Amino acid sequence: MNMINRALRWFFFAIIIKPIVKLVIGLRYQNKPILPEDGPALIIANHNSHLDTMVLISLLPLKVLHKVQPVAAADYFLKNKFIAWFALNIIGILPIERQSERQTRSPVEQCAEALKKGKILIFFPEGSRGHPETMSELKYGVVKLAEQCPQVPIYPIYMHGLGKSLPKGDALLVPFFCDVVFSEPMHFQPNLFEQVKARFEQMQSSVKLPKWD
Repeated sequence: MNMINRALRWFFFAIIIKPIVKLVIGLRYQNKPILPEDGPALIIANHNSHLDTMVLISLLPLKVLHKVQPVAAADYFLKNKFIAWFALNIIGILPIERQSERQTRSPVEQCAEALKKGKILIFFPEGSRGHPETMSELKYGVVKLAEQCPQVPIYPIYMHGLGKSLPKGDALLVPFFCDVVFSEPMHFQPNLFEQVKARFEQMQSSVKLPKWD
């Protein structure tokens, strides 16, 4: 990333996204924030909205912004030149191919290489956005990645509310509080999948969920 794009990215998150997250959406921390101060690190979170990525990046200090890469679908974010430029240079995505026939290398290898370069990856274990405020089944990708990078800390974060602020398929942002739950870092071990699943269930249960109409 050249210096101009790096400056544009800093401006976008410092001047636009952070104020929107703070003043328009509003975050309620359920506990003390537990976030990586440097890379390599792997942030895993539930996924209900495009706002998820913006909120997660806004939680991190600007000094590490140049190291942050959300893992995202190439077929969605690289479908036209403008979206591709914005996604790669401003959001800073690590694009991966979801269709095996289009892959020149495995997504896990791509992510592992980024971690070995000291990146802070944002990874959604569900694979794609689900229905508002509903967690989909977790996939094994996070375990395969952790197995290749066993020393990299994994930071689980649970968010509730963004699926109502900007649900899948909508383009209109609705002000809505987002509850954020942090958890202690994890590392690879043989039963990591079960531990990740249990950790998300624990974080989800700690939020007093309203009944949506």
